[in-house]
Amino acid sequence: MRPSTFALIGGVIAAPASAATVTVTIPKQDVAEYHRPYVAMWVEPVGGGAPRTVALWYETKKTGKDAGTKYLADLRAWWRKGGRSMTVPADGVSGATRAPGQYTVRLPDNLKPGQYVLNVEAARETGGRELVTLPLTVPNPNARAAGKTELGAITLSAR
Repeated sequence: MRPSTFALIGGVIAAPASAATVTVTIPKQDVAEYHRPYVAMWVEPVGGGAPRTVALWYETKKTGKDAGTKYLADLRAWWRKGGRSMTVPADGVSGATRAPGQYTVRLPDNLKPGQYVLNVEAARETGGRELVTLPLTVPNPNARAAGKTELGAITLSAR
């Protein structure tokens, strides 16, 4: 078990960013031909700064030229924000696509206190594309949003 650190902010003990999670729901689609969505989650400082990819789900088992990375550009917002320059697979970030259901991802341990935007983008072959953004305050990450088609409920919370 690794040691935890807590910061004293305004007289209140605050949990570190590592104590924060994002829960994403991938809804079941009622379609004839279903493909699991590619999903990217990234954090950006509100005042500007480099985006940081938190999770990237794509077809990791494909082999050959471009493997499963060929369609990562379909995650257009993530791709423009830095995805195109990212080397994949990225340890601790990359993973396989997910079936419909609810999934929890830990936010990075070393996010400094401040205001951020959490972006969650999904794109699906023969389906749609959707981007949902949530305000993220470190050290108090509590927010909710929901997508309309490719993404369901998204919740930011302290563990």
